[in-house]
This record gives sequence, C-alpha cells and structure tokens, in this order.
Amino acid sequence: MLTPAAAVEALLFAAGEPLEKKRLANLLGINESDIQPILEELAEALQGRGIALIETDSLVELRTSPEAAEIVKKFRDSEFTRDLGTASLETLAVVAYQNGTTRSEIDWVRGVNSSASLRTLLLRGLIEGKEDAVDKRRTRYTLTPDAFAHLGITKLSELPRAAELSAAAAAIIATEGSPASESQA
Repeated sequence: MLTPAAAVEALLFAAGEPLEKKRLANLLGINESDIQPILEELAEALQGRGIALIETDSLVELRTSPEAAEIVKKFRDSEFTRDLGTASLETLAVVAYQNGTTRSEIDWVRGVNSSASLRTLLLRGLIEGKEDAVDKRRTRYTLTPDAFAHLGITKLSELPRAAELSAAAAAIIATEGSPASESQA
C-alpha cells in the first residue's frame, strides 16, 4: 500500500501538470487541511534528487530540481540542434497543409503514430496546440510564426502547390472520411 506522500507523487507524475491542493486532498479522501504535512514529507523525500516539489498557495507540481538545471539545459539544447528528421518534417507538412489538424488526423494521413514528432515540433516552437472548438477533448495543432520563418514563407498560400494539395486533401476526406468524422458516426 502506498504512503500518502507516495500517492501524491504518483498523482503529480501522472498529471504532468500542476494540481490544486484541494483536488489532491479529494483524491486522497482527506481534509484539505491535512494535505500540507503530506506535501512537506514528499518535498523532504525528494531532496537531493532530480525532481522537486513546486508549490504555490493553491497548486502543486513535480518539476526538475534547480540542481538539475544545467544537465536539463544541455539536454534541451541538444534536442534543438538535431535536424528535424523525416517524421517531424512529414508531421510539419501535414499541419501546414491542413492548416489546423488534430493528432488523430495527422496519424491518419501519415499512417503511423505521430506523438514523438508532435513533441519535437512543440518543443522547438514550430507548432502550437489549442483546444479544438468542435471537441474540447482534442487539441488542434497549427503553425507558429517561427514555423513560417523556418519554412521561408509569410502566409500559407506561399507553400508549394498549396491550393492543389489542400483541394486534394479535402477531396480525400470528403470521399473516405477522416478519423474525426468516423469517430462521430
């Protein structure tokens, strides 16, 4: 059985984003006033490790520790100096020509899982994800101004064969359907 501190650690790790202290208390089935000693225990257990507990008045999050900043910076810098690679370039092309698309639509076009490529493009600031207006559970990816600069264009219509390829994609989706339309059927 997990200790309360280990349970909080697991929840924060699984969330991958800040959680409200109130929500943590609810998930643990304890009073909100009882969460602080558990957080202090977890923070103490994480001392000297690569992960630290970051706390505000109402939020808690797991992050890399300040002591790990140099090695994390080295890792991130190495990610940015590598070439994008074929998979990331394909993913970038799908996002560009679709002018806003979801991961499942990208996967459908490419025929493979695009999660790693999306992560790379997001880290490099070439794409951004926003909540899909139609289905709030999905993220819709679009190009950033950095991507336009990277591609040497100022607007989407400057992409090679933009009108032709966009029309072809629309025709394929109209006749074969897309993952979004299939899941709603």
